[in-house]
Amino acid sequence: VQLQAFGGGLVQAGGSLRLSCAASRLTFSRYNMGWFRQAPGKEREFVAAMAWSGGTTYYADSVKGRFTISRDNAKNTVYLQMNSLKPEDTAVYYCAALLSGSVYRLADYNYWGQGTQVTVSS
Repeated sequence: VQLQAFGGGLVQAGGSLRLSCAASRLTFSRYNMGWFRQAPGKEREFVAAMAWSGGTTYYADSVKGRFTISRDNAKNTVYLQMNSLKPEDTAVYYCAALLSGSVYRLADYNYWGQGTQVTVSS
């Protein structure tokens, strides 16, 4: 199983980025998909998740209204559209696949991608 995240980069505050995470060798449509982030010196934290069916989404309070998670099961890909970015959004962003359990809990996820760096300058 491989999850490959890409789309990170350097952006000014107020700008936008779209992250993508492509899954391979995984029955993608069976998995809930999540995004987490980890800033330097901090623990990895939940950002957003979407149920396997695409019908339910979950967001951290810190990104609600600014970030949107979506998925395309035909392309085995999950996206994170990030708007109105803030310097505090700077982190390495990881995608992850969850078969069952809590979308908020890191330990419940079955597979992780390698991460993509997002840097927001003030």
